[in-house]
Amino acid sequence: MCGIVGYTGPREAGPILIEGLRRLEYRGYDSAGIALVDEDGDLFVEKKAGKLSNLQTAIADRTPHAAIGLAHTRWATHGRPNDLNAHPHQDCTGNITVIHNGIIENFSELRDGLEARGHTLTSETDTEAIAHLVEESYQGDLADAVRATLRQLDGAYAIVVMHRNEISRLVGARQDVPLVVGRHGEESFIASDVAAILAHTNRIIFLEEGDVADVRPSGVVITDVEGNPRERAETIIDWTPEAAEKGGFDHFMAKEIHEQPEALRQCIAGRVSRAGQIHLDEIAGLSEALASIERIELVACGSAYYAALVGAAALEEWTGLPARATVGSEFRYSPPPLNDRTLVIAVTQSGETADTIAPTRHAKEQGCPIVAVTNTVGSAITREADAVVFLQAGPEIAVAASKTFTTQVTTLVILAAAIAKARGSLASEAEQALADALHALPAAAQRALDASAPGAPAIARRYVNSRGFMFVGRGATMPAALEGALKLKEVSYVHAEGYAAGELKHGPISLLDAEYPLVAVATRSRVYDKLISNVMEGRARDARVIAVATEGDEQIERYADDVWWVPDTHEALSPVLAIIPLQLFAYHVAVARGTDVDQPRNLAKSVTVE
Repeated sequence: MCGIVGYTGPREAGPILIEGLRRLEYRGYDSAGIALVDEDGDLFVEKKAGKLSNLQTAIADRTPHAAIGLAHTRWATHGRPNDLNAHPHQDCTGNITVIHNGIIENFSELRDGLEARGHTLTSETDTEAIAHLVEESYQGDLADAVRATLRQLDGAYAIVVMHRNEISRLVGARQDVPLVVGRHGEESFIASDVAAILAHTNRIIFLEEGDVADVRPSGVVITDVEGNPRERAETIIDWTPEAAEKGGFDHFMAKEIHEQPEALRQCIAGRVSRAGQIHLDEIAGLSEALASIERIELVACGSAYYAALVGAAALEEWTGLPARATVGSEFRYSPPPLNDRTLVIAVTQSGETADTIAPTRHAKEQGCPIVAVTNTVGSAITREADAVVFLQAGPEIAVAASKTFTTQVTTLVILAAAIAKARGSLASEAEQALADALHALPAAAQRALDASAPGAPAIARRYVNSRGFMFVGRGATMPAALEGALKLKEVSYVHAEGYAAGELKHGPISLLDAEYPLVAVATRSRVYDKLISNVMEGRARDARVIAVATEGDEQIERYADDVWWVPDTHEALSPVLAIIPLQLFAYHVAVARGTDVDQPRNLAKSVTVE
């Protein structure tokens, strides 16, 4: 997830673009860049790694007078965060400038073709290929060239393109990634988020899938990729600029919960083909090591540990090898025997979690091959690993994990399948079934949100005065129960326990009564009937029951007082959908209790001490 902003009109573009980037810095802070074209057609480009302040310092005394430009703040996916990989990117001629948010799935194929045709690409990014494809298609009309380029792209994208010889024109396009156009008098704006431009206009056009916007000071023309006209309504936005940074939500946590379909789409992009093939280029260099491993250890903390439980189960089932998830702070001080036949997978959202980095370093010293799963390019864990698999979830501002948990689960399931495939232990039918479920997952997550969000505030108010909560699950649903309990206590400060449902009768059931509800993650699974038996144990103690269940379950309402419905999916992916209503429940209980949702007491986003 990156920040995009463009301007064309009568005013100085530079200050408008920098202010827009400041409003979007929460979307990406690995690097920032700007491109401006002055009235003589001279192009000015500057880009700097690190915070936006680095770019501001670099251009402070030399920003040209220009009435058109585009700018970008980056959350790195392809390529490390450095000056070279920062956006904007240009073609061979230096006439075409591109900024981009998203992932181009067929990037490697496009890059190989461009280089074979004589193009020189200097960065590690997928974005640079777009500039060279526009160059090949350009015959005097930028919008035509962009449309021709889009017909060659597979993946998710929001892009803005500028040509130095068309000095009042920007062309933007979107597919599965947000992009908006703003209008005010004789000036136009384009951005990845309303927050970037709301200080200048509240007249917003929300582009839809496949839209191509030809943006000029006098107005905007919208077509599809074939050039057919499309009509889009203009919306008047009544948010403040501060609210706009949160997408109109009251808190970043709510915004990030609702960003999960997009985050999942970007997480999956480039890793699952339409033909049902799962491929993870990031681990290609470990093929020899993967062939000889005898067991797998996953190390993680907090939400990442619960995601690792899902990954361990999938790895064990599909590879036939022993696989175990261990809390990072325990692993280092009571490590199992480790050698070069033990694969260690380190899972950390920030890539800076000390309790995960320390055991990873210990495992590396013992000769273990290391795979890191993280959301942060250039983080400490990436320097310890032999291979790194990025979540591609975009920045997460709220302290409590939401989209990073669901993308961790998804990434680990993909990684498990890729490792099994590399070892020859994943049947083609199993790969196809998983690939189909992964393709459907973003839309299923949106359905889960749409079904759960409207009723969540009322359910939260109904239970807000409860003495505590017991969350239970079995098999694949147990990690979702553990994460659901963690979310509730993190942000609302209400006591919540997470347990394997079968453990209720071994002690925790003593807590259950009319003031202590049971929350059951009861989605379709191989142990569904066992879980229902455990739910009945709770009902027999007068506990009210809240259930997360699969659409079409005809019996759950006989046992539950409230039910959240989620779509059916592959069992290994069921925690991704099951956690969504539980995140909403935790959020709305916290709101009802008046806590600091985005920055809960005593917690930090990145825990860099042991």
